[in-house]
Amino acid sequence: MSFKALLRRWESRPEPLTTANEYSVRLPIDDAARVLALAELYRLPVEEVITDLLHAALDELTEAMPYQPGTKVIREDEYGDPVYEDRGPMPRFLELTRAKRGELEALARRRT
Repeated sequence: MSFKALLRRWESRPEPLTTANEYSVRLPIDDAARVLALAELYRLPVEEVITDLLHAALDELTEAMPYQPGTKVIREDEYGDPVYEDRGPMPRFLELTRAKRGELEALARRRT
């Protein structure tokens, strides 16, 4: 989610989906002031602002992960050129994300 999309979302105020887990963080004063200002500006709970900002930041971070070509050809692109496996952090990040999502979903099922 881009930050522009996030601002549009705050203006339309859809219902957020969240886990049962809570995470406690201490923010630097400048960041806390900006979060509080956004919450007041858009009349949102501070926790929702933090959650949405974290989501947007994680999307951008995922897009910014570097691709490091390996030696194994995994397919050909539309021009017939080889596409090499990614040896960068992305494959491991996606693998860990799927595993953690599964753990969180299993935990949520046990609580219901």
